[in-house]
Formats: sequence, structure tokens, C-alpha cells
Amino acid sequence: MSAEKPRARELGITFSGLVGANNAITDVPGVEVGYVTKIAGQNIRTGVTAILPRGKAEIGMPCAAAFYSLNGNGEMTGTIWIEESGTLSMPIMITNTHAVGRVHSGVVAWVAEHLPIVAAKWLLPVVAETWDGY
Repeated sequence: MSAEKPRARELGITFSGLVGANNAITDVPGVEVGYVTKIAGQNIRTGVTAILPRGKAEIGMPCAAAFYSLNGNGEMTGTIWIEESGTLSMPIMITNTHAVGRVHSGVVAWVAEHLPIVAAKWLLPVVAETWDGY
């Protein structure tokens, strides 16, 4: 049994702006988030999170975006385009280090199948990795 970690605000760390009703990214109007977790046997604990800045209905519609690297450790596809254009049109996916390529390919395939008009115009998913060990 482990105690819950305190949230930043509980430690007196303040952020500018307003706190949403649920203190969550989904408090931002239009933002949709989904995830899948895979647990199998004793050794598999992984998953993927999808953040859709304008929601599923508006995949392909650009929104303002920026990129910042805290320490240069890790992988994130699509950052050069974000820096050049200041926009993002596809979902942001977060997964484990070794799945970045597969998740990128999966987003391309999903958009091509479900939104062929969007795929014909522009298709550059953003996939970021995180260490999912324990």
C-alpha cells in the first residue's frame, strides 16, 4: 500500500491561469483524451495515451502548438514541424520508448482509414515516449 503523492498546488507550487473544474487537461473545451493500458502476465505493463487538442471530430484542423525540450532525453516525433509552423493538426500520442515507431504508424493507418480526406492533405502525428518501467 502506498500513499498518494501530493499535487503541486498542495506543496505550494503555483501556476498562472485558472484551475478547471476537474483540474484536468479535459477541462479545456474541445480537448479529448483516451488511453489504453496493457497488463499481461508478470512483465507487461504498458499503454498509450492519445490527446486530441480539438477533439476527434476536428482531427486535421490546426491549432497553436509549441515544443520545449527540458533535457534532450527522450524521443518526440513531429517537433521540427511544430517549431517551424507553430501548429499541430494531428493527435499527440504518448507511449513507451520502444513503441514510438509502431504508434506513429498506427496513427497514420487509422487516419488514412477513418479520415482519408485529412490523410490526403496532411499527416504528421506527434508521438512522445515515456519510460514505463517500474
